Amino acid sequence: MFQWSKSNDVLGTVNRGNAIESGLCTLCRADCQGKCETWLSAMRGREILYPRDFGTVTAGSGNTTHVGVSYNSLRIQGNSFGAQGMSDNGKAQSGDVLFTDVSLETSFGAKEKTKVKVPFMTGALGSTFIAAKYWDSFAAGCALVGAPIVIGENVVGVDRQAELQSGRITKAPELERRIDTYLRYYDGYGAIIVQLNVEDTRNGVAEYVAEKYGDKVIIELKWGQGAKNIGGEIEVTSLDYALFLKKRGYLVDPDPELAEVQEGFNKGAIKSFARHSRLGYTNLDSVEKVRAEFMNSVAYLRSLGFKRISLKTGSYGMEALAMALRFATDAELDLLTIDGSGGGTGMSPWNMMESWGVPSILLHAKAYEYASMLAAQGKKVVDLSFAGGFAKGPDIFKALSMGAPYTKLICMGRAMMIPGFLGSNIEGVLFPERRAKVNGNWDSLPAAVSKFGSTAEEIFVGYQDVKKIVGAKEMENLPLGAVAMWCMVDKLSCALQQLLAGVRKFSLNEISRDDIASGNRETAAETGVPFITDVMDESARRILTMR
Repeated sequence: MFQWSKSNDVLGTVNRGNAIESGLCTLCRADCQGKCETWLSAMRGREILYPRDFGTVTAGSGNTTHVGVSYNSLRIQGNSFGAQGMSDNGKAQSGDVLFTDVSLETSFGAKEKTKVKVPFMTGALGSTFIAAKYWDSFAAGCALVGAPIVIGENVVGVDRQAELQSGRITKAPELERRIDTYLRYYDGYGAIIVQLNVEDTRNGVAEYVAEKYGDKVIIELKWGQGAKNIGGEIEVTSLDYALFLKKRGYLVDPDPELAEVQEGFNKGAIKSFARHSRLGYTNLDSVEKVRAEFMNSVAYLRSLGFKRISLKTGSYGMEALAMALRFATDAELDLLTIDGSGGGTGMSPWNMMESWGVPSILLHAKAYEYASMLAAQGKKVVDLSFAGGFAKGPDIFKALSMGAPYTKLICMGRAMMIPGFLGSNIEGVLFPERRAKVNGNWDSLPAAVSKFGSTAEEIFVGYQDVKKIVGAKEMENLPLGAVAMWCMVDKLSCALQQLLAGVRKFSLNEISRDDIASGNRETAAETGVPFITDVMDESARRILTMR
């Protein structure tokens, strides 16, 4: 297995745990005191794009020899002339063009377009407690940067304050809190997406959302995710809560109703319970039956008034990938998120995370191939979002290129959560009276933070940018995790602008597969992306022989 370096001396970053391709640790902690690249970016934004200690250092990369098939084994192909997608052609002709002229705005949707300011979205933030605790930061931050956020599965089912009558939701305060927090800062860019799994469908979540919020919300069907395919899980440490979840209809393991389990818990041997959801489509045994069930589900959601519907699928394999693409295209869905193995969530079985499904780059390469087959048949292919272990600007660029022109967004799970953790920890120290409310974990600022200052204005490089948007008074209500989100997204956005400018594409919609090349022959064979010295080789030879 390839070993990623735990430290980057050029950027001054260090991983607390084992580093993976995204630059995150395999285990990301909410109380982490730093300082991986994403963690540091949540304070210092685009500063982290450049080598530290300017004026006293020189820096050089060793990442020029690629082994194996991964997004790291793709290279970005720069161009030395041209300017595609410029909104001001006169500026291009004058030669007065800067990388900041690159526009990252885009949209997705079959009939009704959803505008976004940046091509990023969150993974599904569902019933895990970590999603609930830091939701205000996640939601406010995403709304401010104009990025979609996904409320994941089972949020209503695990809410002890939610009320059901005859098996249908009549009150869902946690779900409402999450939607309302995003809408408070929503300015027309981005989206709030509510995900449905088997339990949510049974509980009538779609009906409740349709009646309460109408088309302010995108509704999403779910076929699994990159980390697992057996349904959502959480862990609870209360016997009383475990019994509540069992009564709500969930599988709880071990069974909290058994006398011997209760005795084991009371004696201290059993310390937690795992809650699981039902598996989807177990009553179906053919592609045709799945298609019929899926189309019926979409038709029913439309009958409730949802104009925008999306689908999330995981890394099952080629048949399931083809079904997702074909059915979503035929149903004229607005977005299909394809989550490759290598991503992660709060409560996936570790054996599944390590061993099941198709690695992201391979799944995404086949998604492009299959989408192209549908396009060749004259079909308008559903807009795509790629997920599965993304956190850095170059990998985001490569994934957008890999799926172009079908891929509109990159979905990030853990990377979009880190700013919420960091901002809440800092807020809890600077304002001790808020520590419990924001779920801060620190008693004092660690050295990796205090080196930048002792106030929010000093620590967060984008603080004044956010203040300009929401106003000084609203800054008193805005969680610092949202400011941290702004800083990190600003860094990712700047990285994308620079890379797009390097390939002379000044609109995100101009990105194409021609902008990437494979760093080894194996990657070229598996992805269909040409080997780096084969790209434009014929054009180069014509230049050398022209008269």
